[in-house]
Amino acid sequence: MSARDAPGISAAADGDPVDLLSRSLGYPFRDRERVLIALSHASYAHEMRGDHGNERLEFLGDAVLDLVVGEVLYAAHPEWSEGELTRARASQVRGDALAARARQIALPSLVRLGRTELRSGGAEKDTILANVFEAVIGALYLDGGLAPVQAYVATWFLAGAEAAIGPDAKTSFQEWAHATLRATPSYHTTADSGVDDDELRFTMEVRVAGEAWGSGTGRSKRLAERAAAEAALARRAARS
Repeated sequence: MSARDAPGISAAADGDPVDLLSRSLGYPFRDRERVLIALSHASYAHEMRGDHGNERLEFLGDAVLDLVVGEVLYAAHPEWSEGELTRARASQVRGDALAARARQIALPSLVRLGRTELRSGGAEKDTILANVFEAVIGALYLDGGLAPVQAYVATWFLAGAEAAIGPDAKTSFQEWAHATLRATPSYHTTADSGVDDDELRFTMEVRVAGEAWGSGTGRSKRLAERAAAEAALARRAARS
């Protein structure tokens, strides 16, 4: 049996996987066995030991990522609304984003797969890579607490967070209005359902020099203003 066909061998495993992962993350793991479990997909664990492999660590890592990413975003962007924070966090912990992070720390070459998954290219499947990445985060948390996870998240996860919530439509429209119309946009409430949890509670209209340029709705005035600015930008684009 070749190394590639043997269960537990990744697509391109060279060297000690724990040492390789430690260098990738910049953190020296103390519990080697836990790291090996984190790298063990259920297909491998079932063939080798009859257990579920990294699934419990995956569960823990998912929860830790939600907490730490949310915490860092909350501290870094005090001006963001709940919706903006939620969208930014979701963009950072969705499956394809986690799979990309997994590739950056060479997890395709470290994940341990069963024969069938290995033959079917499981080491490059986004779902598998996202899951093993979460398991690694779970192992990192258990090994060193929140601090190493927070350091990793701050380094890798926040670079694209601003892009995740989209451009600041209000700022963009205001800059255009100043440059083109020599006036500052103003926002006016045109409707309020009065229902706290209504996703469309507020309707806001943006006006420039008394002229209505766009209208939008949202759960908060802030979100409705943004929607109105987006409508105004769309109108501006249509006129171009």
